[in-house]
Amino acid sequence: MPLFQSNLPDDAVFLSRSDDTQLLGTFIPYSFELDNALWPTVEHYYQGLKFNCKDKQALIRLATSPAKARKMGRKRHKSFRKDWQQVREIVMTRAIYIRCRTYPILAEALIETGERMLVENSNYDYHWGTGRDRRGNNAYGKVLMNIRSKLVQEANGNS
Repeated sequence: MPLFQSNLPDDAVFLSRSDDTQLLGTFIPYSFELDNALWPTVEHYYQGLKFNCKDKQALIRLATSPAKARKMGRKRHKSFRKDWQQVREIVMTRAIYIRCRTYPILAEALIETGERMLVENSNYDYHWGTGRDRRGNNAYGKVLMNIRSKLVQEANGNS
């Protein structure tokens, strides 16, 4: 008998944001333009937007890898923008949506998941992922599913 009861459907799609081969992850190297800058990955954008300071954003944007951008974005918690908790999902949504609109192959990969539930498979992140006990918020999966719905609507001529 399992230690916890999972409410995830059997056909859920499990993914990892930090897998740089995962088309739906934040580390995959598909650059995009947003907020008057070219961002190498969604992870660079997400970590950079934690700060209001354009210099800090630029340093993170220029990080040589998404892992380094993540590390830089996690270092200065006291200087995070005051509204970060309220806007972080909006920031993630904007980045992924723009990236999907920039690269049709990424939009197609997301749409091809159909109606299936998308799950950020992180044992340690209870906000973006489901956490070890699968009871986390799965905000990343929800962001992807919302973008998928919007892309399907757009493909069907409804905006």
